[in-house]
Amino acid sequence: MKALAVAASIALLPGIAHAEERDYCPERPGIGTPACTIAPGRVSIETGLVDWTREDDSSLRSDTVLIGDTLIRIGLTDTVEAQVGWTPFGHVRTRDKTSAAIDRADRVGDVLLGFKANLHNPDGSGVSAAIHPFVTLPVGRGPVGAGDWGAGLVVPVTYDLSDALNLEFSPELDAAVDQDGKGRHLAYSGTVGLGVAITPAVTGTIEFQTLRDDDPSGATTQALTGISFGWMANDALQLDIGGAIGLNHASPDGEIYLGLSRRF
Repeated sequence: MKALAVAASIALLPGIAHAEERDYCPERPGIGTPACTIAPGRVSIETGLVDWTREDDSSLRSDTVLIGDTLIRIGLTDTVEAQVGWTPFGHVRTRDKTSAAIDRADRVGDVLLGFKANLHNPDGSGVSAAIHPFVTLPVGRGPVGAGDWGAGLVVPVTYDLSDALNLEFSPELDAAVDQDGKGRHLAYSGTVGLGVAITPAVTGTIEFQTLRDDDPSGATTQALTGISFGWMANDALQLDIGGAIGLNHASPDGEIYLGLSRRF
């Protein structure tokens, strides 16, 4: 009888593992942050293959290209994940419109360390909420790296309006690095988005963000809108494309990016 019970338990293991599996929920693409977390024992590698941002005003034009901007998420428990992020290469080209002088800089970016703890529905279904504190370490140098350590807290909340519609809200509070790379100041933002399941494999998201940055060199308020699409090639691989445009003079003019996410 004991042997029979052991055999029955072994036979049930695949079914149990399957029942505990949850849908893959990458943080890419988009401006906001989802509330879902990676299942324990799983690892998600989410990489921006290329990301181009343009800023243009009356005196300067700046183009920033990031290659391989990567976030690694590691499931620690059913509701908690660890995060490590790094930008291995960034290129910044700045042109002075008055003198026509051009400056170029190739740098690595800073390292992000953080965790996300889900407070309700870690798979992101129904109403889901989480807290996501993080710090950034000054591994890189300006203009790609910030030049000093920073910290922040995101409290993402998502709500399924229906099987095809998902509402997201991502308030964020930061100790952002000063523009001169020495010291920190207050910055805070709010991002609201609507996700749409276009097909079982394709999702689209439209988002709006306002960001207040109280830098000592001059406080600014940015307003952005973005649109992104993700395609789940299979249950562990997503490809994405997206972009954003600035809605006021203080915001970057535009951003376009491509990326992929893979779960192991």
